[in-house]
Amino acid sequence: MKIGVAMFCTDYAISPTDLAGALEDRGFESMWFPEHSHIPLSRDSAWPKGGELPKRYYDVMDPFVVMGAAAAVTTTLKIGSGICLVPQRDVIQTAKQVATIDQISKGRFLFGIGTGWNADEMANHGVAFKTRHKVMREKIEAMRMIWTEAKPEYHGDFVNFDPMMTWPKPIQDPLPVVVGGEFPYGARRALAYGDVWMPHAQRPAYSLVEKIPEFREMEKAAGRSIPITAFGAEHDPDAWAAYEDAGVERLVISADSETADDLLPKLDAWAKKI
Repeated sequence: MKIGVAMFCTDYAISPTDLAGALEDRGFESMWFPEHSHIPLSRDSAWPKGGELPKRYYDVMDPFVVMGAAAAVTTTLKIGSGICLVPQRDVIQTAKQVATIDQISKGRFLFGIGTGWNADEMANHGVAFKTRHKVMREKIEAMRMIWTEAKPEYHGDFVNFDPMMTWPKPIQDPLPVVVGGEFPYGARRALAYGDVWMPHAQRPAYSLVEKIPEFREMEKAAGRSIPITAFGAEHDPDAWAAYEDAGVERLVISADSETADDLLPKLDAWAKKI
């Protein structure tokens, strides 16, 4: 089972380049970069985990900038968006950014995507919360055309463009699209058009391991099987074996936005269990 680490990159935490190097040196498989463009002060959308929204959500750096930096200072570490808020992004520009990161990393990019939870944030980008799932699917379909066709075009309800030319194309073909989202709806989206399903390891109503047998039945109904990446896994390595036994391909540990002095000893402890 592969082990990755996610962290909200901020100006008061270990730098993304230093963290990327530390992860690669310690044998971690991947580094994941969350995204929020901003947090509206209206705060009408409740944080899914409940309570006050942590400060790092307001402070997180642009993921594509820091992913490029992390890719440039590593050679084996996979670089993942965890997650990219596709509905509120420009589809053509994001397709180019994804392809560029895959080129810089020499084919090490994992495109983690999600529809998001913050309706206020999406509204500022001109996206209606109730249609975000349809918007994301169209944008992913359109991006796949941009990545693979010489003169792509797309005509949908939310995405529409005539034939164009745009390079570079990603090195990976296909470039893996890792679909975030909870059970059962996120799982259905992943099976419909994703290459990996990435739910949270723990939710208030259930734990992922409990739902994997039902997901396997969904795979049978869909006629396809995809790997599972469990996001936000327990920091206690003794809990990891249950995921491996359940067939989870990858665990992602969510690290706090801490300084190197605080975070590196934790990485050392986790690395001993890889």
